[in-house]
Amino acid sequence: MRIALKLMGVVLLALAVAPGWGQPASDAALRAALSLTPDPVKGKAAFGDCAACHRKDASGRPLGPVPRLTGQHMSVIVKQLLDIRSGLRINPPMKLVLEDPPLDLQTLVDVAAYVQSLPITGNFSPGPGTGKERGKALFEQGCVGCHGSRAEGQAEHFRPALAGQHYAYLLRELELIRDGGRGNSDAAMAALLKPMGGAELQALADYLSSMPPARQ
Repeated sequence: MRIALKLMGVVLLALAVAPGWGQPASDAALRAALSLTPDPVKGKAAFGDCAACHRKDASGRPLGPVPRLTGQHMSVIVKQLLDIRSGLRINPPMKLVLEDPPLDLQTLVDVAAYVQSLPITGNFSPGPGTGKERGKALFEQGCVGCHGSRAEGQAEHFRPALAGQHYAYLLRELELIRDGGRGNSDAAMAALLKPMGGAELQALADYLSSMPPARQ
C-alpha cells in the first residue's frame, strides 16, 4: 500500500521528465553489485514490496508499463535497477521505490537472484497475431545478433531476454527506445529502430510476445 500510494503521487512526473535526467550508473557500481554473493531467500523477503506492481509470481501486468520479470537474467535486472536509480533509465515511479528507503546493492542483487530463480508462470499477453510473420523477418534481420535466435538475451552483455514478454510492454519500450525516451538505450538498437514506423514496431512486438520463453 505504501508503495502504491507513492506511485500514484509521482505518476504525473513521468510526463514531464526529459531525456538525460539524472546521472549514469557507474560501471564501478555494477561491478561491485555483480561481485556480491546473492541470497535468493533474502531476495524473496525484499521482493514483497515489488509484488504490488509486479505480482507475487513476478509475471507483471498484461497492460501498461510493468514487465514480466521471470525468465530475465539476473545481470540484466541488476543493471536496469542501477540505471533507474541513477536516473540513466527514465522511470520516475521505480526510481522513487529504489530511493525511499534507499536499497543497498546487496538487496538489489538478492531480489534479482530471487526473480531469476522463479518459474515462468502467470498470464502471457501476446499481441494480435497479425504481424508475427513481418515481426519475425524484422527480428531475424536486425536483432538476432544481440538477443539470440530465441530472443533469450545475453546475460554477460546485459542484453535482455525478450521472448514471452507482454505485448503492450514490448511495444511501449520499443517506441521509447526509437524516440529517445528511455534514457539508457543501446545506441545501435536506437539506430536500428529509428526508421521503423508504428506498424513495424507493432509487428516486432507481436512476434516477440508470441515466442515461448527460452527458459521454461
